[in-house]
Amino acid sequence: GEVTYHGPGQLVMYPLLHLKHENYEQDLHWYLRQVEEVIIRTLASFDIKSNRDSINTGVWVGKDKIAAVGVSSSRWITTHGLALNVDPNLGHFDKSIITPCGIEERDVTSMSKLRVTTALG
Repeated sequence: GEVTYHGPGQLVMYPLLHLKHENYEQDLHWYLRQVEEVIIRTLASFDIKSNRDSINTGVWVGKDKIAAVGVSSSRWITTHGLALNVDPNLGHFDKSIITPCGIEERDVTSMSKLRVTTALG
């Protein structure tokens, strides 16, 4: 992606995991898919049907991105993570200002826009 935005109303997590541990795989694509799966299952617990995209990383509801995922590691220790849109100001994703994740043809959504009430927001 090109631009990452973190702000109020997002649940931002940067797990620090040692991928050489026996419970993990030394594979950043595997790790990326695991992070996406955690988000998909979390959203399912709020009755939000979400999915992966075959081209772009992150988690999607229909054609709208609800969670951004970025991975990096140094010596197999992860250093990046995710941002789940719980109740952000979606105006901050205005395409005249930024192109979220470098994807012009897709929009951004949030749990609150989908009218989900959470203990977080």
